[in-house]
Amino acid sequence: MVKAHRCKKLSCKEQPLDPERHGRIESLDVNSSPSLLLNIALALQHVLVLSSLCALVVETLIQEVDKDRIVAYVFFNSGISTLLQSWIGSRLPLILAPSLDFLIPSLALLSAQSGTAVACRGQCTEPEEPVAPAHPIRELRGMAVVAGMVQLAVGLTGLGGFALGRCGPLVLAPLLCILGFSIYREAALFCSDHWGMAALAVVLLVILSQHQHYFLRLSVFSVCKRLSVLLSVMVTCGVCAALVRWGHVHLNSVTQIVSTKRNATFIQSRNSPHSSDFVFPNDSVPWLDFPLPAPALPLLSGKSIAAGVAGGLSSSISSSAVYVVAARLLKAPVPPAHACNRGLCVDGLGSVLSGLMGAPVGLCSSVPNACVIGLSQSGSRSTVQLTGVLLLILGVSPQLAQMLCSVPLAIHGAVLGVTYTLSVATGITYFQHADVDSGRNIFNIGFTVFMSLALPRWFRLHSSFIQTGVPSVDVFLQSLLTLPVFFVGVLAFLLEHTVSGTLPERGLVRHEGTKKILSLADQQQGYSYSPNAVYDPPPLVMKVLDLSGLRTVPFCACRSPPVEEVVVTVPEMSSLLPDKDAAVSSG
Repeated sequence: MVKAHRCKKLSCKEQPLDPERHGRIESLDVNSSPSLLLNIALALQHVLVLSSLCALVVETLIQEVDKDRIVAYVFFNSGISTLLQSWIGSRLPLILAPSLDFLIPSLALLSAQSGTAVACRGQCTEPEEPVAPAHPIRELRGMAVVAGMVQLAVGLTGLGGFALGRCGPLVLAPLLCILGFSIYREAALFCSDHWGMAALAVVLLVILSQHQHYFLRLSVFSVCKRLSVLLSVMVTCGVCAALVRWGHVHLNSVTQIVSTKRNATFIQSRNSPHSSDFVFPNDSVPWLDFPLPAPALPLLSGKSIAAGVAGGLSSSISSSAVYVVAARLLKAPVPPAHACNRGLCVDGLGSVLSGLMGAPVGLCSSVPNACVIGLSQSGSRSTVQLTGVLLLILGVSPQLAQMLCSVPLAIHGAVLGVTYTLSVATGITYFQHADVDSGRNIFNIGFTVFMSLALPRWFRLHSSFIQTGVPSVDVFLQSLLTLPVFFVGVLAFLLEHTVSGTLPERGLVRHEGTKKILSLADQQQGYSYSPNAVYDPPPLVMKVLDLSGLRTVPFCACRSPPVEEVVVTVPEMSSLLPDKDAAVSSG
């Protein structure tokens, strides 16, 4: 009896950890296929996160009667670009959407048109006699087309993959951190519409994604964790709708929020408040309207070209960083050069298509949608492809797009605030691979992060400092110098390659066989599958890229490198044969 009791204790000790107790669920990788209902719910979650970016970028720029139709156009273009990205682009489960990389240059462009300091984002004074803007939408569309051409050029020339391959941990860490910090002002602005609703959404997000495994079964916990964003938004929207109906809460539109924070004359407040749109959708918006190319061509003025070049450069840096975030959250290898270049080319095609179809902003890889992978522990490519199909459906129905964008701004702010934090956390993880006690690294990190936050703020506060006498140059400089992602990308890359330091100090190692310099972040992280399984395009696309006419120009940077064949020498074979014969004879 004593022996049996002891064996029972030992068997209990040897049992594996209970996943229900420790809150661990099996993550879905790129090639996994969730169940149909779970896949639809995950796709709806991505659509809700994308609508938060549209509320920030599109509704801030467009305050016209056909705004809902333009939002539908953005959804439609985003759906097409997302499908292309998952098929022939980087192949990562990413959503293409507008971002701050296009919002800030657009505000600088509109500021140059109207004579107001719009690009200061609420921190500048208004001139005494503003001038009404001329053709603002056409110039914004022209900016989107130019930005797309810049993204295409960065991808086709291989510059994006070349730069990403030379970004060690001390470049990626500050870049990803600033990428996450870049949204804090706008997220706080949206949350200020109603801090109670924003706090409720944030608390639900944290509980559903992190804490509720203590009192739920594993199956229920798995669903709640994967759909934490969707469930939080739905519950908060229900509470908000009830309070609005009873008259206890009054919500504002993006225009009303922004207009109270800055004196921008080109933005007019809407007659109806945002709360009435949230409760009673506008019946004048059509249910079905297939997107067609805009009758008027985009306007390519000097200022729109300057803003487009700035937006294209910044979005290229941002998209490359998003590729790294998605790969890190998926525990996949860092994207190779050819996958990064293909992804940037698809971003460029999406931006050009967006401008030609009538949308005033370009497209690049969405940061919050990539960060949702970390919250949901699901990065299936099939989910992203289904999201693209849903975006196409929303794109042909302005009424559905309006209903989706009628989510209260405080909830949009909460979604953006929580999702962007994962980019900051992912950047911090890269510091472990370098010598953080090194004086060189301490200076590089501190200088890069501080200057990337301080200088763009200073240039927003003193927009009149840039006066070259050439409006297009002013717009270009004002756009670049107020983009934190561009600042941190350039500063971190320059300091990393100009300040002397040893390879281990910089988080790098030299491969013994090929003598190539590799990142310790790639060497120390174990991967469950090879890069080819994640980033290689379908066989049909690979055959097209391998055609003799496309091997050099213009798709040479988008092709996978040839596989090196390992040749086994004769002495090695001869050394193996005697052992085999000896083994046979002994048997």
